[in-house]
This record gives sequence, C-alpha cells and structure tokens, in this order.
Amino acid sequence: MSFLIGLAAGLFGGLFGLGGGVIMVPLLAGILKTGLHKASGTSLVALVFTGVAGTLIYAFKGSVDILASVLLASTAIFTTRAGAYVAHALPEWKLKRFFGGFMLLVTLMLLLKPYLNSGDDPAAGLPKIIILLLTGALTGFLSGMMGVGGGTIMVPSMVVLAGITQHTAQGSSLLAMIPAGGAGALTQRRLGNIDTGILKGLIPGILIGTYLGASLAYILSESLLRILFAAVLIWTGVGYLRTPSDKGVACNYFQEGDNEG
Repeated sequence: MSFLIGLAAGLFGGLFGLGGGVIMVPLLAGILKTGLHKASGTSLVALVFTGVAGTLIYAFKGSVDILASVLLASTAIFTTRAGAYVAHALPEWKLKRFFGGFMLLVTLMLLLKPYLNSGDDPAAGLPKIIILLLTGALTGFLSGMMGVGGGTIMVPSMVVLAGITQHTAQGSSLLAMIPAGGAGALTQRRLGNIDTGILKGLIPGILIGTYLGASLAYILSESLLRILFAAVLIWTGVGYLRTPSDKGVACNYFQEGDNEG
C-alpha cells in the first residue's frame, strides 16, 4: 500500500511541480494510521526523492533556474527546521486543523494556476532576489511543519512576482525541495517522527510516479486533473478542519459517561 501512496504522490508532485506531500500525508495518516506527526516526518524524507526525480526530468527539458532554486533553498533550509519543531510541539488535533487550512490554500493555488501568468513588469535584480528569499523562508517553514514540499507557494510566487515561466518555476521548485526537505527530514528524525518501514515501499513509488508526472506535464493538459485533484483536496481539507479539539473529545466522553450513569 505504501508503494501505491508513493506512486500517487509522485505522479501529482511531478505533474504540478509540488512535493506530493499534500497527497502523501493524509493517505499515510488515513490509510496506514501512522499519526499525523509521523506521516509529516516520513513525507519529508520522501520529498527529497521527489525533488531529485522531478528535477532530472525538468532539467532535461531545460526548465530549471538554478540560481532561483539556490535562493529559495538558502532560506528554506533554516525555516524548515523551525517548522518541524513547531509541528512536534503542537497537539495532533491542532496540526490536523492547520493541515486542513493549508490544503484549502493548495486547492486555491491549483485552481488559479491557469490565470497565474507572468506580469507585464515582473521583478528583476534585487527585488527579484528578495522575493525569492522571502518565498523560500515561508515555504521552508510550511514544509517542515506540514511535511509538504511548499511548491504551492513557490511556483505561483515565481510565476507572478518573478516573471519565471510555469514549467521553469515547477522545475526550480522541485530542485529547491531537495536541500529544504533534507534539512526538515533530519530534524524530524531526531524528533522520532519518521517511519523507516514505510519508506521501503514509499520511495520506489515516489520515483516512478514523479518520473511519470513530470513527463506528462509536457504532454497532457492539466485542466481535468487539476479539478479532480482540487476536489479531493477540498474534501480532505474540510475533514481535517473539522477535527475536534482534545477538550471537545473530553467533553463528549464525560457527557457519555453521565448519560450512562
């Protein structure tokens, strides 16, 4: 089952220039019952392989901006660790709610993708560098906290604010995920949030799925897949947002006890 989860995550990750964590984390937590903390940590390890496989395909097509990737990763590797520690300190119900909100943000970004064309006067020089550094810092934190690659923030920022083409933004995002995901994975390992047994099936699925997804990105229209993907994300994200708090669960428990008495 972990192989199929990796295959699905890699396919969408390669196709959209994402890490695939928005698919991987809920599937690991929901199907394999790993718990959200461990699912997020394990996902970060797999994201490194998503980045490697996806970058190779996009680079072969000439769609990777190495300088942009370096700028994104240079701040992301620091904030990723901070995000991992924040996630570890949060109770699972809060992390689920944060993840639910993040998934709805991902959905919005995916639905807006066709309209995110580079502006007439995109940033250049120092403003462009600042945009990429700030984008890397934000996405690094989200990556460490949620176990996702952060491409949903990186790609639109590069396209809209920095004037980078869609395919190049996706390829550059995947490259930036390699060091950022690695830094977060090391932190999650120290915190005990990685299931190495799942990785044995997850990584091969990720590699195959990412290759297929990145290849399809140059062949197929994204429209239908994006809509279907968005529907899945909305359903899952709303479910996570409705996660009851520990206090709510405790109240329900005592109420049931009183009724029985």
